[in-house]
Amino acid sequence: MAGKSKSVDFEKKLESLEEIVEKLESEETPLEESLRMFEEGVKLSKELSEKLNRLKTKIEVLKKEAGRLRIEEFEE
Repeated sequence: MAGKSKSVDFEKKLESLEEIVEKLESEETPLEESLRMFEEGVKLSKELSEKLNRLKTKIEVLKKEAGRLRIEEFEE
């Protein structure tokens, strides 16, 4: 069940990043708040990117362990 919790965490972070992007695209968001949200968005984006890279590596390893000699590109 730990994997499901991590998946939910990833989904929540992705949803938060999407909300930040929507607010930043709005011209109604004050400058100070926009800066704070931008910083949070950069942090979330980095965390999500790192997670995807770890998953990509894990998939490649699993494919190798399954006896496949050729590593296929991970399609996002």
